[in-house]
Amino acid sequence: MALELDVPVIQVVGYQNSGKTTYVEKLIKQATTLGLRVATVKHHGHGGMPDMLDNGKDSDRHRLAGALAASVEGDGVLQLYCKRDEWKLNDILSIYKHLPIDLVIVEGYKNENYPKVVLVRNEDDITLLDRLTNIMAVISWFPLEEEVKQRFVTFNLSNDESVLLILQAVRERHE
Repeated sequence: MALELDVPVIQVVGYQNSGKTTYVEKLIKQATTLGLRVATVKHHGHGGMPDMLDNGKDSDRHRLAGALAASVEGDGVLQLYCKRDEWKLNDILSIYKHLPIDLVIVEGYKNENYPKVVLVRNEDDITLLDRLTNIMAVISWFPLEEEVKQRFVTFNLSNDESVLLILQAVRERHE
C-alpha cells in the first residue's frame, strides 16, 4: 500500500540497462529548473548491499543532477547508512517526509503502486507492462505496436518533451 505523502511520488521502472538512471537524471534536472526540490530513492536490484562509496553510481548521478537527497537500498542497507533486516519503500519515504522536498522520484521497486514511467528497451520488455500497476507512461527505445499505444501514454526515448509532460501529470495527479 502506498504511503500518503504531502508531495508527489513517481517511479521510473524497467529492466536492467533500460535507461532508468538517465531518465531519472532528466526528470531531476527538469524539476529543479522548475524550482522543485527533489529527493530520489534507488533500489539496488542487483542483489547484495550497495557499495559504500557511490562515486559514479546511480545515487551519485542523482545528486549530481540536482537531487536534494538521494538514497539507495539493497539487501537491507539503506545508504544514508542505517542497517536493519529489510527496508520497504514506505519505510524510506517515511524518513523523506521530514525533508524540505517537493517531489520524490523512485528508481526501481517495480511492484510498488506509485505512478510509474516504464522504460522498455526491446520487444521482450513489453511483457513487463502486463505485470505492473499504475502505469502513467511508457518510454520506448523502439517504435511500439498500436495495441500498446492504445493502452498507454507512450513516448519515444528521444522525445525530451516527455519529461516535462510527465512532471506536469504527476503534479496534477497529486493535487
